[in-house]
Amino acid sequence: MSDPFRTVDDDARNLARSLLTGAQHAALGVLDPESQAPMVTRIALAAAPMGLLTLISDLSTHTTALRANPDVSLLVGEPGPKGDPLTHPRLTIQARASFVAQRSPQHAEARAAFLKHQPKARLYADFADFHFVRFTPQSALLNGGFGKAYRLAPTDLALG
Repeated sequence: MSDPFRTVDDDARNLARSLLTGAQHAALGVLDPESQAPMVTRIALAAAPMGLLTLISDLSTHTTALRANPDVSLLVGEPGPKGDPLTHPRLTIQARASFVAQRSPQHAEARAAFLKHQPKARLYADFADFHFVRFTPQSALLNGGFGKAYRLAPTDLALG
């Protein structure tokens, strides 16, 4: 059987980056720390030069899961209003999550970048139980529609 993945080119990189920069949210896949079963939830997402960011509460089940196992999967890309949802581009990223330490220079940078992309989060961004999390891509799969699949490296997703 031949390899179904195409050679990565600038068009694929640009599509992947546009999916990231246009995303307001993502599906986040984690492993439940008690059962080890996969769990998927929706998170707010901001793509910034420092990386992919979210803001999560200690009250969320996925926060506990991230602290137990930082290996995650993210899915971005929305189906269009018409046609088969599988013909619309989407990007799956395998990443490693890291909590941004409060009162660090990175925290101020993450806060500014996240709130620029998600301004409504100002209402709760400074609550004590909320934390910024950075996702560092390890690999990615871009599906640009039927017959347009690519394996991407972290450098292919760089927004800097």
